[in-house]
Amino acid sequence: MPENYRKFLDPLIVSKLATLELKARLVVEGFIVGLHRSPYHGFSVEFSEHRQYMPGDEIKHIDWKVYGKSDRFFIKQFEEETNLRGYILLDCSASMAYRSGGVGGISKFEYASYLAAALAYLMLRQQDACGLVVYDERIQNLIPPRGTRSHLYNILKAIENSKPSNRTDAAVTFHEMADKINRRGLIIIISDLFDDPEKMLGGLRHFRHRKHDVIVFQILDPFERRFSFGAEARFRDLETGEMLLTNPHQIRDEYVRRLESFIESFSRRCRDSMIDYHLMDTSEPFDKALFGYLAKRSRLG
Repeated sequence: MPENYRKFLDPLIVSKLATLELKARLVVEGFIVGLHRSPYHGFSVEFSEHRQYMPGDEIKHIDWKVYGKSDRFFIKQFEEETNLRGYILLDCSASMAYRSGGVGGISKFEYASYLAAALAYLMLRQQDACGLVVYDERIQNLIPPRGTRSHLYNILKAIENSKPSNRTDAAVTFHEMADKINRRGLIIIISDLFDDPEKMLGGLRHFRHRKHDVIVFQILDPFERRFSFGAEARFRDLETGEMLLTNPHQIRDEYVRRLESFIESFSRRCRDSMIDYHLMDTSEPFDKALFGYLAKRSRLG
């Protein structure tokens, strides 16, 4: 993607905008303009509002304006005919509140919120139906999927009203939602995945067992990935309050090794279950995640 468009996908630039709707619009529109001027012409970010007339369709639904221009019959698409139903599952547990980089840096939850808003904006722009689930130990907010543009307001309002708190128990939400969602759809998880990996994988496989397609975006802070702390420091678990005083230099290598091992194992087991996995950190532009979504979307047809 051309560099002059990547600036519109920079998390710090996006964070300066006044509203979540403006943030989502900047990310998606900047991404689309850059996409059209890049080598990635194979991705489609449009979806027709019409489909060709088929025998048995009601005549009253024919778009006569389109017929006048094309001399062909097309049916207006309605909400129940949307091409895809997607649920964005947004982790709002306390660990998502972490941020590094001092003044001006954004937290994992802020980054995840901007990504969730941009994905919802993009899905609805494509005439897909989008829903939202905000969770920590349990479901805090559930917005059922709809395919209308006005539905974006409901999703953005729910995100804006959410604050990181409580511990994480993602598996409870995953299993509950897998049981609730009867119609096959796309499940998008946005989380730092700081939870029991076995339980999380069990919940993700439950979605797959119900024939849903799944994308996981793991959001980490750059300091969490590289453990770039200096002198002796005191660390506090945001979910339990537990304190640990240590010298980062003494444990950095082992910490990084264990984190990389976790990421490698989790991503491999996701692939084994045909689940898309993407690792992000809060310093990265959003185009990587949007490319990941569109790649999945293009495979679903």
